[in-house]
Amino acid sequence: MRGRAEGPRTAGAPLLLLIHTAAAVLACAALGATLWNGLDEPGNALAFGTLIAVGETARRGAAPGEREPAPLGAAGALAYALLGECGGRATTHGVLQVVAVVVAATLAGAVPHAARGHKPVLDHLVRRVLTAAFAAACFQPLYNSGELDHWAHGSAYALFLLVLVGLTALCDAVLGAALRRARTGHPYGPLLRDRLRSLIGIGSAVCATGAVIALAVTVAGLWALPVFCAPLLLTQLSFRRYAAVRATYRQTIASLARSTEIAGYTRPGHARRVAELSRAVGRELGLTGPDLTVLEYAALMHDIGQLSLVDPVPEGSTALLPDAQQRRIALLGGAVVRRTGVPAAVAVVVERQADPYREQPLAARIVRTVNAYDDLTRGTGTDVANALEALERLRLATGRDHQPEVVESLARVLARGEHTGLTPVPHG
Repeated sequence: MRGRAEGPRTAGAPLLLLIHTAAAVLACAALGATLWNGLDEPGNALAFGTLIAVGETARRGAAPGEREPAPLGAAGALAYALLGECGGRATTHGVLQVVAVVVAATLAGAVPHAARGHKPVLDHLVRRVLTAAFAAACFQPLYNSGELDHWAHGSAYALFLLVLVGLTALCDAVLGAALRRARTGHPYGPLLRDRLRSLIGIGSAVCATGAVIALAVTVAGLWALPVFCAPLLLTQLSFRRYAAVRATYRQTIASLARSTEIAGYTRPGHARRVAELSRAVGRELGLTGPDLTVLEYAALMHDIGQLSLVDPVPEGSTALLPDAQQRRIALLGGAVVRRTGVPAAVAVVVERQADPYREQPLAARIVRTVNAYDDLTRGTGTDVANALEALERLRLATGRDHQPEVVESLARVLARGEHTGLTPVPHG
């Protein structure tokens, strides 16, 4: 048995410090050089800085691990990094000025959020600075030295920009996954896959808009900015509304899940604890995106079938019931879930949580194991001995009820102290 494991913040602190230090040094060097030498083409810097600041002001309230809350700001920063001409006239700004404008504009766009009491998102600024610096470092020296003129003309120039924005998007995905890994301790592979998958949606729109803005300003000048940015700004505002609808939808499901607690069928906070811990275990096992959402909804509603019981189960501990009664509650719960309008996959997870684990989808295996853990510990996360005893009982039931990989993933999550209010549990 090992001693207490490090929490995710402690384990990832060196990597987090390294990335933040690199961004801070680069930002300070860029601001210092720009203040010392002055701005090249102040009109261009002001126009693109305003665009980035507007995008940051209109961004969604950043949630932990959010992929791209400010697509317009990202597109503006990318376009400025790839700007070689404005209205047919060559530009002379370099990499450090690009970084300085991006830093100043991003901070300016964060002021309204800070005024409303929202905490600044440091990782967001770090990603923006390092991604813009990567794009500018790949483009500006080649352009300013005249190397691009020798082999990139017309369609070849546009193709070069598209390849470069693709590499920049890949850089941002790698960086975002690394920051998330350092913050949470979640496996890096699934986090990177999730970031790469997002490039198909909003990521591709940001890349395309950034490249198109750079090309359009080259020909038409700064008048192209409002023309080509308006669609992405409207899309960003639509995403804000969509995010608000999703948040309301989740609150509705959470309120429905609490009906078993209000009726006295389960312990207070049981559904929330199972949902939080199931989501952490799901990430540990590589689930991302929609799969995590299905898992969370199913975990919130996994006990709703108990409302059909005449006599409540003592403390709502379904994990201690006979298999036949567990299966009946699960099937009744699935029938209720199907009437709530949530995806059918959620109902399937609820219905099959009492089946042998080899016959269950992964989400059902996770919910069953986490639910059993919460039942065995009676929802107390501060008693390490009790938690260790519960994990041992789960390991003894891996022949039929619990998948060994799920139990060990749960043990690793508990060892990091990732679950809200939980004392880190040694992982042996």
